[in-house]
Amino acid sequence: MTARTVLVTGGNRGIGHAIAAEFVAQGHRVAVTARSGEGPAGTLTVRADVTDTAAIDAAFTEIEEKLGPVEVVVANAGITRDKLLMMMTEDDFDVVVDTNLGGSFRVVKRATKAMMKARFGRIILISSVVGLFGGPGQVNYSSSKAGLVGMARSITRELGSRGITANVVAPGFIETDMTAELSDDTQAAYKKSIPAGRFATPTEVARVVAWLAGDDAAYISGAVIPVDGGLGMGH
Repeated sequence: MTARTVLVTGGNRGIGHAIAAEFVAQGHRVAVTARSGEGPAGTLTVRADVTDTAAIDAAFTEIEEKLGPVEVVVANAGITRDKLLMMMTEDDFDVVVDTNLGGSFRVVKRATKAMMKARFGRIILISSVVGLFGGPGQVNYSSSKAGLVGMARSITRELGSRGITANVVAPGFIETDMTAELSDDTQAAYKKSIPAGRFATPTEVARVVAWLAGDDAAYISGAVIPVDGGLGMGH
């Protein structure tokens, strides 16, 4: 794989941290954005909130000065505010969509400046099985994650001829701090609904992302790749 300059948003924990670590292990120059905390060893951590366009621009400027133009961007930063529809406020909806979908837009738009000039780029949007499968109490979250599919496919049609690909990775249940807090009974119930019978490791998601960024995936764009053990198949 050709060594690239990679940016992973929200790379200070969970799946984002694992993705950044995988790119480092494969020999890439890796930066992560984080509002707090640090990325894995070997990464450059820059402070940025994906809802702030000026902060995103400043983060890219710092990365470009220290590592070079961003060639691979992984839009991973996201939040949840789960509530049943009747209890969900407009703010609950707006802040999740603005972070998860709007944040991806801001980051990708800034990244494409250098990508178009270089006639090369890899854009990978981290969605969720919930974006295609739905989930009770997650109208805001699932809407934001479903929107990433349309984003990737529109980018593909706009920029595909410039050597830029845009794809979506849709993880299912992953072994993170969030799932570890679930009771044993709840975890067992979830696992019964997954054909694979288990949760994925963050590394399993990270390796799919790294493959999409690599030379072997140059002819794949506008795709949605599930990493969910078969949970959302058919969607």
